[in-house]
Amino acid sequence: GGLDEAGPGRGCQVLSMHARRWRSLSLLPYVPRVPRQALAGKVTATTFALDKPFCVFDGHADATDGVWLAVAFANASATFRNPASAADIPPYQRLRAALSYMTLEMPAAAYACPEQSAAVLRVGSDTTCSAERGPASCNGPLPSPGPYRVKFLALGSRGPKAETRWSEPIVLRQGSVPATRPALPVSGRRRHPRSRGGGASPPACRPAHPVPQPAAPAPWIPAPRATAAPHSSSPPSSPAWAPRWPWGSSAPSGTRGKRDGPGGPGRAAPPWGKEVEPKTCFYAKKGGKGPFS
Repeated sequence: GGLDEAGPGRGCQVLSMHARRWRSLSLLPYVPRVPRQALAGKVTATTFALDKPFCVFDGHADATDGVWLAVAFANASATFRNPASAADIPPYQRLRAALSYMTLEMPAAAYACPEQSAAVLRVGSDTTCSAERGPASCNGPLPSPGPYRVKFLALGSRGPKAETRWSEPIVLRQGSVPATRPALPVSGRRRHPRSRGGGASPPACRPAHPVPQPAAPAPWIPAPRATAAPHSSSPPSSPAWAPRWPWGSSAPSGTRGKRDGPGGPGRAAPPWGKEVEPKTCFYAKKGGKGPFS
């Protein structure tokens, strides 16, 4: 209806303008890639590095045209549509919904020949950018391991001018998940399953390294026991200086005359100082009585 009202001449002008725009978009053979040289943090859990496209857009874009990086999930790169202008670029905040976004705008003159440096671009390095805040073209961290595909697009004031091919799929690093361990009971230390009901005790923990043990003490040897003297009815022997009475037959010097018993000299008196009277015993026998002393 719009073409009929404007007339056949106006419709031909619109179609020719779109045809010139599509014909002006150049597909360049360059394929973006991760740097081949050794580089710290070349691919991380939220970022990856890219070689700068030096000498790629020479003769295909003006020095003031912007060169953008399009980032898309690998399974959504085939449905990506180039924006008509910088105002229509897909924002980073809608990456999860649109599956693509554009970032890292640079003037085409920054990638002109000759190659200026071996510097690289890092995708996802702006940690201040998030899904809730930041400009539409911010270079925020990538939310998942991917895989991702990227391409460069030169965008002028009248639309896209040149684009590269899509890169090979880029997969980010993933952190290793530690093995899960059973949770300890709330009441305290976890028991060994065989330690209940009088079962075997849990195995002893062995240290990773041998622990030096103190030297064992010398074994205790008991002292030899003294042999008891055989029993004898005779009085115990005494040293030469000890008095031999009351068991001996003689008293010490100076006491013989004083402590002689009624039996005469040589018969010592008892030590408690009393003299014992001899007892006279009688016993009966046939035919009469007789003394026995």
